[in-house]
Amino acid sequence: MPLHGIDWIIVGLMFAFMASSALVSRSHVRSVADFLAAGRSAGRYLIAVSSGAAALGAITVIGNLEMNFLAGFSMGWWGMTMGVVVLVATAAGWVIYRFRQTRCMTLAQFFEHRYSRRFRIFTGLLAFLSGIVNMGIFPAVEARFFQYFCGFPAEIQIGPITLSVFALLMILLLSIAIGFLFLGGQVAVIVADFLQGAFLNAGLLVIALFFLLQVDWTTITETLQQAPADQSLINPFQTSALRDFNFWYFLIGVFGFLYSAMSWQGTQAYNASAENAHEARMAGIVGLWRGMPQGVMLSFVPIVAYTVLHHVDFRSVAASVQALLPAGETAAVQNQLKVPLVMRMMLPPGLVGIFVAIMLAASITTFNSYLHSWGTILVQDVIIPLRGRPLETKTHLRVLRLAILGVAVFVFCFSMIFKQTQYIFLFFAITGAIFAGGSGAVIIGGLYWKRGSTAAAWTAMLAGSLISVGGIVIHQFKEDFFINGQEFWALAMGASAVLFVLVSLLGRRTDFDLDRLLHRGKHAPHGASDWTRERRGLRTLWAGPDFTRGDRLILLLNYVWTLGWFLVFVVGTVYNLTHEVRDASWMRFWRIQIWIQVGLAVVTVVWFTTGGFVDLARMFRTLRTRQRDHTDDGFVRRDA
Repeated sequence: MPLHGIDWIIVGLMFAFMASSALVSRSHVRSVADFLAAGRSAGRYLIAVSSGAAALGAITVIGNLEMNFLAGFSMGWWGMTMGVVVLVATAAGWVIYRFRQTRCMTLAQFFEHRYSRRFRIFTGLLAFLSGIVNMGIFPAVEARFFQYFCGFPAEIQIGPITLSVFALLMILLLSIAIGFLFLGGQVAVIVADFLQGAFLNAGLLVIALFFLLQVDWTTITETLQQAPADQSLINPFQTSALRDFNFWYFLIGVFGFLYSAMSWQGTQAYNASAENAHEARMAGIVGLWRGMPQGVMLSFVPIVAYTVLHHVDFRSVAASVQALLPAGETAAVQNQLKVPLVMRMMLPPGLVGIFVAIMLAASITTFNSYLHSWGTILVQDVIIPLRGRPLETKTHLRVLRLAILGVAVFVFCFSMIFKQTQYIFLFFAITGAIFAGGSGAVIIGGLYWKRGSTAAAWTAMLAGSLISVGGIVIHQFKEDFFINGQEFWALAMGASAVLFVLVSLLGRRTDFDLDRLLHRGKHAPHGASDWTRERRGLRTLWAGPDFTRGDRLILLLNYVWTLGWFLVFVVGTVYNLTHEVRDASWMRFWRIQIWIQVGLAVVTVVWFTTGGFVDLARMFRTLRTRQRDHTDDGFVRRDA
């Protein structure tokens, strides 16, 4: 057994801390709105840390380690442009601000307001199916990680019965997440996600520092320089032979980020959990700093692992890792395990426990967020609209819990029988596109364009889902098909967007009343302002009237940081296209960038942990004293 006593103590303490938080949350859930959206009472730091933790599950950590092991430093160069896109979108409140103005609890509730109840049911069902298939490999990937990282045997014998440890681990992970959810709904999810996020940021930073100090930079450079021609792990301009994680993968991701804003419903409850639209917008703005510790660890440690597995100085460690890889599994599964197994060999006792605790917490928070989302969507967007009238509060909560349990049973069965043949992120892209391929056009068109029609929405969703399902089926029969999952996602987005516009323009013109949908103008409650209407064009990228002096400073720092790196990107790209740049120069650049990020990561860990605990106290205070409106249950009533 590779874990020492101190490692198990760390894991036990982390779990006990999170379990206690779920128990505390239980007494604060008194309505359907509390269960679904934490009573819309969360502040910016709480949302930023919690939603970030929910999105970074154990499977996402493994997927990032896998991707950066294959792509090296090169992906980081193109990521500098992504920062500008993210900043502009969040500063402008792209999609999220208008969605929060609608006061809808789920995306499909918005679809009913904007299009029709039938469309809501259809998209709710599509989102649900896309989500549970996408989540279908979560239990398998995460259980396999714990089995091999912790050194558990393949089977255990209880009397005459032989049990699979792989299956038992999946049941254990899902059961813990369900327990958290049943205790406190979205309130418990937010609290657990925040605690996990705060621990994760600090833990990942410590692990990244360990590897930075442990492995010599010269050794890393020597190893990366041995990569095949045009598959450089150092120079982003010499990667034309990389098949999957290359420039085009990144470019599709940038477009997909804008097009699919709010489309992915795995953490959909966070879209409605903020105190108000401004806090939702600020959560996105401060969130640009939140991921600093994660970025350092997830980009650098895979490069260390690559070095260990390819440099002669680590021959014995590499041989041990190869011996531990499961011989009967596919190449995709073996790739998922390489970096974690290198970490298991290199990390000392204590840090091993911190990493296992991080992965366990990440597993719990992602499972409970996703189970909550897909169970909620099934009930709120399919079952209740089909029923045609709301449920009594206790019955409503009971049905939500049963739906969550049903999702857990499905993903367990899926994990037991599905054979993984693609990289994790390519599987995510193609399964997520069943819904997200068409939903971007429908959401953006519905929030920003009064001409967008219901017929166009149906057309876009059907086109996106058919292209994506076709891609999944093709890859089941031909694993090396020349269009990968990311590229199928691009095809689905492009076709859906074009069809949405064409059908809207060619059909009968009926302008939708966006003011009523967004509660503005004569429909605004108590004279509330709408900065997006008062400030047009580039002015929406700067602070609105609801910004405090501190908010403006944070926004300014975001622009300075992001545009500064973008300037480096532009100058560096021009120079590389006109001059030959040696690998040694690139390696000096990457080393400087990592240490700058490490320095800022220390600051952000303190900043977000402190801010998150302040928001957490305020949320509990609000939930203790607020009067509940039990008609606020996500059901669209006739007079709404």
